[in-house]
Amino acid sequence: MKKVILITGASRGIGAATARLAAARGYAVCVNYLKNRAAAEALVADIEATGGQAIALGADVAEEAQVVELFNSVDAQLGTLTALVNNAGILETQMRVDEMDAARLNRILVTNVTSCFLCAREAVRRMSTRHGGSGGAIVNVSSAAARLGSAGEYVDYAASKGAVDTLTIGLSREVAEEGIRVNAVRPGFIYTDIHASGGEPARVDRVKQFVPMKRGGQAGEVAHAILWLLSDEASYATGTFIDLAGGR
Repeated sequence: MKKVILITGASRGIGAATARLAAARGYAVCVNYLKNRAAAEALVADIEATGGQAIALGADVAEEAQVVELFNSVDAQLGTLTALVNNAGILETQMRVDEMDAARLNRILVTNVTSCFLCAREAVRRMSTRHGGSGGAIVNVSSAAARLGSAGEYVDYAASKGAVDTLTIGLSREVAEEGIRVNAVRPGFIYTDIHASGGEPARVDRVKQFVPMKRGGQAGEVAHAILWLLSDEASYATGTFIDLAGGR
């Protein structure tokens, strides 16, 4: 059976590393992006140059109509979906909860939580044996922040990832008999561009002293965990979390 994967927010960081590794392991890859078309298309070109199959599709996965169109396009261009990685997510400038307004909170929640629900819904409709599918796997990219809270910096982001954890547990049990496994990874301090969105591009170097391993992680290390959870080697794992936080 052809392996087809959709990775949301895949133009950079963990998503891009996951796309490269998935392609190397035989997946036809959909690189979803929001704004950075050039980066997504460059990633697709790299994958194709090494013999892989990939497409770049722009869509705001927080918007229901765009999610439906995205999944329909994957159906048409790559075939039946077998794997989904809910990776798209944002954070905003570091601040305390008593400084946050509703607009910020809603941006965080719709991007980090609603998107996962919408994409999971469309994936289940295609993968579930209840709907005539042949099964599949979903991996949600959560964060160690869901356990730690990110006090004084990103409590809203941490809370959104806590919701992703709950989605992972609930959905995994809901579709366990329908051929779908649902798991999550919880990265800690990883060297990606997302920290610049919070106003501190070098954040990992500042905080790595608090990590037992005394270093930040690399996007490729997270990608390997994601691909393991998607693989047949993890065939009895569902509702499972892999913490990638250097012991923190």
